[in-house]
Amino acid sequence: MAETRLLVASRNAKKLRELRRVLDTAGISGIELVGLNEVPEFPEAPETGATFEENALAKARDGAAATGLPCVADDSGLEVDALNGMPGVLSARWSGVHGQDDANTALLLAQLGDVPDERRGAGFVSACALAIPGGTESVVRGEWRGSVARSPLGENGFGYDPVFVPEGERRSAAELSPEEKDAASHRGRALGLLIPALRALSS
Repeated sequence: MAETRLLVASRNAKKLRELRRVLDTAGISGIELVGLNEVPEFPEAPETGATFEENALAKARDGAAATGLPCVADDSGLEVDALNGMPGVLSARWSGVHGQDDANTALLLAQLGDVPDERRGAGFVSACALAIPGGTESVVRGEWRGSVARSPLGENGFGYDPVFVPEGERRSAAELSPEEKDAASHRGRALGLLIPALRALSS
């Protein structure tokens, strides 16, 4: 039986591995994950949505329309209580340049320099969307609460992981094993909510 090809609207190999682990844990086989690097380039709409859900759905629709493959996309970021929910949808380009993790993190820590520990609450948010060409669309949201550390800790993960300490943890998200992170993280939770739709895709 041929595998169903599923486009993951990302060039981040860590995101593909994360989704692979989620599928394996759920016992879903018959799905071949394809990253954006493996399909012909197509114009990707800028992330201009006001919400994570809008951005994720736009990316999934673009990918499905351009390739004819079912497409899963996520938009995620960190909402910091003391910054009124910012950086939020601007998380990846908080320092002004998209994807500069170290610069984004440094700016965030500088902005929170005077904020006491008890007011450093934050939540990672992930919206995951699945668009099936000529078919259904689904969008789900996962959240992971914690607080912002005073300096980066750990080598795993990416983005703001080194400065995010999940509730009930002394370690940062970048100090957790991939399996620990999958079980608790915002993206793991959102992808878990997509499992029924992904299982239907594989059958």
